[in-house]
Amino acid sequence: MPIWTEWWSWVEPLRAACSRSRSFLWLLAALAGISVRNDLLGVTSIVRALGLGAQCYDRLLDFFHSKALDPDALCRCWVKTVFARMPGIHRVNGRPVLLGDGLKIPKRGRKMPAVKLLHQVSDGNTKPEYIMGHSFQVVSILVSAAATFFAVPLSARIHEGLVFSNRDQRTLPKKFLSLVEALGIAEPVYLVADAYYACRTMALGLIQAGSHLISRLRKTCVAFEPIPPTVGKRKRGRPQLYGSKIHLFTLFEKSDDRWTTAASPVYGEKDVLIRYLCLDLLWRPIRRLARFVLVEHPDRGRIVFLCTDLTLNPIEIIRLYGLRFKIEFSFKQAVRTLGAYGYHFWMRTMDKIGSRSGDQYLHRKTDQYRDAIRRKLAAYHRFIQIALISQGVLQCIATTAPALVWSSFGSWLCTIRPGIPPSELVVMIALRN
Repeated sequence: MPIWTEWWSWVEPLRAACSRSRSFLWLLAALAGISVRNDLLGVTSIVRALGLGAQCYDRLLDFFHSKALDPDALCRCWVKTVFARMPGIHRVNGRPVLLGDGLKIPKRGRKMPAVKLLHQVSDGNTKPEYIMGHSFQVVSILVSAAATFFAVPLSARIHEGLVFSNRDQRTLPKKFLSLVEALGIAEPVYLVADAYYACRTMALGLIQAGSHLISRLRKTCVAFEPIPPTVGKRKRGRPQLYGSKIHLFTLFEKSDDRWTTAASPVYGEKDVLIRYLCLDLLWRPIRRLARFVLVEHPDRGRIVFLCTDLTLNPIEIIRLYGLRFKIEFSFKQAVRTLGAYGYHFWMRTMDKIGSRSGDQYLHRKTDQYRDAIRRKLAAYHRFIQIALISQGVLQCIATTAPALVWSSFGSWLCTIRPGIPPSELVVMIALRN
């Protein structure tokens, strides 16, 4: 079928990540099963979706736990495929735009590594304040398609819950920066992330790699006026590094002729006017100038954006951060449509954890026990990486061949809109047919 030929053209380059042909065949089976399954009940749903025999269930479990497939190598192959074949990668000043965020998935397994008590904040009342589960950090790339945008997932890793060495002092932003570097993108990027990642570690790490950070700042944020150049002989003592301190949110209350009124560049908004003020000030965490954009929105209130690129237009900064929600929408599709985080891999020999336990400290455990934990964690990452690639392939097919998807859909929707690519669910139904 033509749509499966298109699907094959996206997954064939992943052969380079597999050390053996047999591993590649099982990878294809997992990708195809996740792409067409009707239920989200773990590995068993893949077996049912493809009509495999009962003996294939254990073989699939062995595949997810096998070292023959390196999840990091698979991730790099996927990134290379997206950059080589996706024409709609959204670029600003020639740079691709990455979206980053954290994700918490409930897991009740008492013998699952990295499960811990997690706190989550939500604007609504649909999420409990505390859950037991896995904490992920996810990177996606922004892709434009017709009149809309997609956040194509690239990689996700569990960065909390396990402490292999008590000397490991890496923070979550540092681990997230390592995740971005592991993608193997050879060109500088713009990374759009929320206020949690507006810190020294993230900003300096990106700047040193030639990339830039776009983020939101908290209400307590401060900046400093630059020091004017010294005229004449310099005074004795240590030179002054910062000028007067500015509490940025207090600037909303002060009159300033530099405020500008413009049409809102936020995705989906029409006939909305905003006021913004752009200032290049010293940001103490990185000890250099950064661009701050203060925005007053009639509905969303007041917000301050940070950008480490002093040449980027303030309207463009507002527009790019307004597209950050696309990664959250991608999370919703990954969880509810593809079951990308619906693995159920328990570890029989693991010490049972408590119902409200925190990090699992392993530096006093035996090498054999720690290796078993690493093996199980790698199995989680393989399952997630394969599922995210499945989601990305569905998005890419919807973006590059929408007519082929609709011709294979064979059903009816009351919300078909010309110019808007089909969703992942529509592509899944087309593949089933």
